Amino acid sequence: MNVTDRRGADPSEETDLISAIVDRENMWRALRAVERNRGAAGVDGMSWEQLRPWLKSHWPSIKESLLAGEYRPQAVRKVQIPKPGGKGLRMLGIPTVLDRLIQQAVAQVMGPKFDSAFSDSSYGFRPGRSAHQAVKAMQDHVRSGRRWVVDLDLEKFLDRSSYYTLVHGVSSKSCC
Repeated sequence: MNVTDRRGADPSEETDLISAIVDRENMWRALRAVERNRGAAGVDGMSWEQLRPWLKSHWPSIKESLLAGEYRPQAVRKVQIPKPGGKGLRMLGIPTVLDRLIQQAVAQVMGPKFDSAFSDSSYGFRPGRSAHQAVKAMQDHVRSGRRWVVDLDLEKFLDRSSYYTLVHGVSSKSCC
């Protein structure tokens, strides 16, 4: 018999997921990915070069707060960058390097669980997939006689959708 909390989630499944996320090997892979990506500092000013030495003394308390469900990400640093073609500015949020580390660790565990549920025709932000592959697939479809291509930009999705409905729908997926 599965016991669920008031949200309908099985606490043992959540514990297994968070344990997999903070697993030593997963965290090492995440750290190497953050270091490879480099990137700008967030609101705390910590650079990616400073993260590894900082973690040596702070990781035990960070891990404990993650396992206890008490970790809270910091605010993101907002930066405006030019849109391609000079058509205005795009707002970019830069998380702290610690938050990027944790996001990477989560993505490494959760990504494979969700990726299998995506359509083979989906290319955006998926591992091993690119815009060039999407264009080639579209060209192949046109050559085979198809005449419709759907391109969706979810930039304002959460502005118009219920966050609760999204999170509840994701958490109830059988893939996790």
